[in-house]
Formats: sequence, C-alpha cells, structure tokens
Amino acid sequence: MYNRSPSPFTKLVKNSAYYSRYQTKYKRRRSGKTDYYARKRLITQAKNKYNAPKYRLVVRFTNRDIVMQIVTSEITGDKVFSAAYSHELKAYGIEHGLTNWAAAYCTGLLLARRVLSKLGMDKDFTGVEEADGEYQLTEAAGDDERRPFKAFLDVGLHRTSTGARIFGAMKGASDGGILVPHSENRFPGYDIETKELDAETLRKYIFGGHVAEYMETLADDDEERYKSQFQGYINDEIEADGLEELYQEAHKAIREDPFKKVEGGEKKSKDEYKQESLKYKGRKLTKEEKRERVKAKIAELKE
Repeated sequence: MYNRSPSPFTKLVKNSAYYSRYQTKYKRRRSGKTDYYARKRLITQAKNKYNAPKYRLVVRFTNRDIVMQIVTSEITGDKVFSAAYSHELKAYGIEHGLTNWAAAYCTGLLLARRVLSKLGMDKDFTGVEEADGEYQLTEAAGDDERRPFKAFLDVGLHRTSTGARIFGAMKGASDGGILVPHSENRFPGYDIETKELDAETLRKYIFGGHVAEYMETLADDDEERYKSQFQGYINDEIEADGLEELYQEAHKAIREDPFKKVEGGEKKSKDEYKQESLKYKGRKLTKEEKRERVKAKIAELKE
C-alpha cells in the first residue's frame, strides 16, 4: 500500500540543466539595496512626454545623517540634479538631533529652495513660508503661469509607517515649493478612524515639539539619563522651551540663503575626499587572497 494523495512538497531538483538556465538577479537586488519593482515604476516616463526627464525625490537615512537628492534616470545611469544633507544644517544654527523629524523637514526645505533657486523659480514658488501643519500641495498660480517643479518620492527600502521621518523630509520639500504628489494619510496626527489630519500635531513635529516634550519628561523622571542623552543641548544651553524658536530661525535662514556654508569649515581637495571615503568602502578579496586567508586560518588552527 502507498499514499495516493499528492504531496504538498515537491523536491526541487537542481541539476546541471537547472544551473545552466539560471538567470542571476541584478547586483543591487542580490545585495538587497534596490527594490526594482518600485524603481521600474518611478523611472518609467510616459511615451508622449518624449525625452522629458522624470525626477525623483530620493530620501535616505544613515545613523548620523539624512541624504536628500533630486535624481533623474538616464540610460547611462542616474544623474543627481541637486542634493542636501542634514549635516549642512549646522550652518543654520541646528547643531544637534540631525536625524530627527524636525531635521528631516529642514533638509527637505533646504533641498527644495536649492533646486528652485538653481532653476530661477524660487520667486514664483515660495511654498509655505510659515509652517502650520496644514496639508497642501504646490500648484501653478494660473493657466498661463509656469508649472511647478515636480518630483516623486523615492523611499528606497525604508518602512512607510504612519509618522515616519521620511514623510517629514517630503513635507519639507513640499512646503519648500516642490510639487511632490502625496496625501495626508502618513503624516503624524492623521486619524485612521475619522480620516482627518490634526494639523497641530503635525506642526509640533515640524518644530521639534515631540523632542521638547521628551526632554522635559526625562529631566523630571531621570536626570542622570537626561544629562547623558542631551549633553550636547546642555553644553550649548538649549532648553526644551527654545527648540521651536531655533527651528523657526533655521527655516528663515534657509529661505534667505539655501547655499550657505559652515563658517570655518575644513576645506579638502577632491583627492582627499576620495581617500577619506575609501576607508568606509569594503573591497572584495581576489581569489588568491581568499585562498591565502583560508591557508592562514588552517595554519592558525594547527598551532
């Protein structure tokens, strides 16, 4: 007797025929860096627009920095039109918390003002000059007026949870005068049940109100931890009450001069920057180096 029912598991036979027909995936897919399902849809341009570039608002977070770029895709590769980094906010008076929600908003605002200044559109599209947390998109002033600069949000592999910092960067770019098609659903303060956005909550995040609240709570509950976590703020005599004013001044300064540099900053040549970046870039070992490494490990075990 034998079991006539089909097995739910089928063994995949990986013989020579399988391997000879196997098609490897793209390198950046294999290394888990690019979501090609999303990328395909972000770079595909409508055929009736011919060779018009399609711009992406690329937002990426590192442990200590926020990278924002306006990128267009060509056959030869991606071209960066303009970029802004959160470490540049030091020139505008923001020295700490360079990866939080408020810093993401400032970086988006900085990028938007740079792009529009570069295109000579900064006077026509001022965006939201005083952030109030209200949901609004940049639109053309009239039928015969110039249309706004349009870019689509590229989140990469980042989680698009409600209230995520990535939407702070998008909000900053949108308020800066760039048309970034989006809805209000993922902003902090959006209620999924009433389907309404609480503008006050969003405004609080834009001006670092949530950080100020945490500073006050931590100072009351655990003073030692507060001194440890907010040491930089304490050294610069920045209190929870002064955060909103700090970010307001930064927003004004960004609009006045989006190309401002940090005074007294270290100047390096192109070659020096290249050498510095190489120390963070891992180099693949050659076949001979791998073999020598194995021999060295075997010899070490024998000792």
